[in-house]
Amino acid sequence: MNNTILIVEDEKKLADSLSEYFIHLQYKTHVIMQGDEVVEWVKHHTPALILLDLMLPGKDGVSICKEVRAFSNIPIIMMTARTDEIDRLIGLEVGADDYICKPYSLREVAARVKAVLRRFSPEQEVSSNQLKVNSANFHVSFGEKTTELTAVEFKLLQTLSTSKGHIFSREQLTNKAYEDNRIVSDRTIDSHIKKLRKKLSEIAPDINFIHSIYGVGYKYDV
Repeated sequence: MNNTILIVEDEKKLADSLSEYFIHLQYKTHVIMQGDEVVEWVKHHTPALILLDLMLPGKDGVSICKEVRAFSNIPIIMMTARTDEIDRLIGLEVGADDYICKPYSLREVAARVKAVLRRFSPEQEVSSNQLKVNSANFHVSFGEKTTELTAVEFKLLQTLSTSKGHIFSREQLTNKAYEDNRIVSDRTIDSHIKKLRKKLSEIAPDINFIHSIYGVGYKYDV
């Protein structure tokens, strides 16, 4: 089983602390402290998850996240000391699966990592109206067309599609997508739904799978 955590952090003491803690939890780790070394390393290795600092020498975390997402759906957790909501949202917009704000406890980081990895664990394939969602690789297919989802997009689609016609509030969807029960703004869920709809429209342009219910939330119906 692949259990390597890639730690991308330029503060050596912090990187060492993270590495030692995850090794203690029976994970393998690899540390990179220079931003411009990350993408090439990921292309030749397959970590289970990337802990990615936002501010790095050589190349920043947002740029790295965009480049990795161009070829891989490896789970990415952004780590940042910039705590305003816009920066958090930007991190998720570029394909990150979660974020964590500095300063943080090692226990908190481990909890976030475990929660994200749980979302990536294989589950039964579900399908509706020829739309197939495969949790083994997060591929969504409609006919002969296929697209890839991030972990959060997958969890949202799975939640909605397995309860066809049921209206989910943004709070309920947040609790499904983020199992650590954190507070996430409605804008974050709306952003993920928007991106999910766009991906679905690319493979099934004539079908609206996810419907907005004004003032309430979203439902899946076709």
